[in-house]
Amino acid sequence: MIKNIFVAIVFVAVFTFCGLAQEKQAAPDEDLIRNVLVTQQQAWNNGDVEGYMNGYWKSDSLLFTSGGNIQRGWDSTFAKYKKTYDSKEKMGTLAFSQLEIRLLSPDAAWIFGHWELTRAKDHPEGVFTLLLRKFTDGWKIIHDHTSSKQ
Repeated sequence: MIKNIFVAIVFVAVFTFCGLAQEKQAAPDEDLIRNVLVTQQQAWNNGDVEGYMNGYWKSDSLLFTSGGNIQRGWDSTFAKYKKTYDSKEKMGTLAFSQLEIRLLSPDAAWIFGHWELTRAKDHPEGVFTLLLRKFTDGWKIIHDHTSSKQ
């Protein structure tokens, strides 16, 4: 009986330690993931569409959906951004808020958040869901589903 209690205590202690170690590991990844969006926001607000796009996976498999439209591939997504936001006035000032970050595995994450643009003539805003993957060069967005308030 004492042996069983000892084994149970060791079992609980090991899993508690492993859980704490995993939480400590998650924090740096969450900071790195959050930094992807911070860097994108700064690039956007500097009028740097290409810098903004650095947060995305540079692959033909990138998937971007918005307004019922599907954009596949980094190059076509970049071209659409360059065409749609061809001036600082059209870009405005971007802000992300209310970010929820969930690590799905050591190399996959999910983000839900709010976005808003402040421009001279309007103030569009909405929500987004992102899937990110950890590559050798860092975390990158592999799927972006963005919607705006009507």
